[in-house]
Amino acid sequence: MATPPVPLRVALVNGSFESPVVTDMAFLPDASQTQVPGRVPGWRTTASDHMIEVWHSGFQGVPSADGAQFAELNANEVSTLYQDLPTTPGTKLYWRLYHRGRQGRDTMALDIGAPGAAVEQRRFTDGNTAWGRYTGVYTVPAGQNLTRFAFRSISAAGGNRGIGNFLDGIFFGTAPAVVLRKTAVPMGPVEVGDTLTYRITATNEGGGEAENLVLTDTVPDGTTYLPGSLRVVTGPNSGVKTDGQGDDQAYYDAAGDRVVFHLGNGASAAQGGGLPNTLALPAGTTVEYRVVVDRASGGKRIANTAGAAYENRLGEEPERLTATSNEETTQVDPAADLSVTKAADATTVTVGQTVTYRVSVHNKGPNRATGVTVTDRLPEGLVLLSAKASPGSYDRDTGRWTVGALAEGATATLVLRAKATRAGSVDNTATVTAHEKDPEPADNTDTVTICVEPAPSCCDPCASET
Repeated sequence: MATPPVPLRVALVNGSFESPVVTDMAFLPDASQTQVPGRVPGWRTTASDHMIEVWHSGFQGVPSADGAQFAELNANEVSTLYQDLPTTPGTKLYWRLYHRGRQGRDTMALDIGAPGAAVEQRRFTDGNTAWGRYTGVYTVPAGQNLTRFAFRSISAAGGNRGIGNFLDGIFFGTAPAVVLRKTAVPMGPVEVGDTLTYRITATNEGGGEAENLVLTDTVPDGTTYLPGSLRVVTGPNSGVKTDGQGDDQAYYDAAGDRVVFHLGNGASAAQGGGLPNTLALPAGTTVEYRVVVDRASGGKRIANTAGAAYENRLGEEPERLTATSNEETTQVDPAADLSVTKAADATTVTVGQTVTYRVSVHNKGPNRATGVTVTDRLPEGLVLLSAKASPGSYDRDTGRWTVGALAEGATATLVLRAKATRAGSVDNTATVTAHEKDPEPADNTDTVTICVEPAPSCCDPCASET
């Protein structure tokens, strides 16, 4: 495989004579006639009347070779049909054409070179029963910044100077050159548990179509693919796609943990289709998929790069090419999975006795927790006797235990001693918070219930007297 540099794009305009549309056959002004409506885009002729003859497929029983229309080189007189294109010296240009005779065997020449000095590359002779297909390569010589691509009539069957040499499906230009641009939405930073949308835009900055274009993107480490999120946003075959392989133009490959988009015409590369150059598809094709940020990514950067493989079919043999997108990185904010556990040494006490609570806070990561605070305000019926925090400090007025920073895997403890002052059921709750997002907040609160029984009655000495 090869990844070519992106050359100056070269591509003929209106290579299959599809514009303007004709019903049967029409003589139309060439592109030089800027003040005349209905002119043929791109093409010019050396004919004195500046007219180009365009046929619709099927007219007089002649089918087109490509698209719905084609042209006749000999319109009203023997002439040369051409386009002048800006070129970069040293650039490799491919050409392709279809040629056919009208009344019998017609012959034309292909001339390529600087305007006024184009050199004959090849002659083509074909009968009137089938289209001949031809390809070739031309390298722009030094100093040639404008190149003429021209067809010159040599001879036509029947002897009529205004009849002969059909042309269709013409290409002259650079090889396809796919460029991938990748973005992530939102740009970040993001939190653990957030959803990231990756969008990849494929544009063809070359001249020819990028055939069998297959775009792949491995789901980045630290994320999980969100099922059902494949979509072609803009371009051919736009819309939501299924995760199943073979259903449409995209699928999720669970074994390889990657998404695959066939940006041709079908669900597999074998079905063909390609990405037109940016003259035909200026915005390219944009696809997207979504991932969920895993807790393992807390405090890290998620990096992701997409790739594509495609074919250049302009030469005699297909050439497989590749493209790689920019690396898209997203910062993930730190996360800390804190849990609080609260217990009492005894869950049944008597009024006047001491209740001892033990509170522990554990950080299961993945990152260091900062600003850790536990709210544990004693309810009515309990009077604080002492508080011992390790680490941090406990404020008896607010019931707040300021722990501070807590490393991943570390545990902090608090021992509260209180006097029970009235009978009944007493609930005491501890809740932990931190600056970082907690990916599992269900265990951030714990409650202990104790039963406070009345104090036993003292023996009345008078009751024993008789």
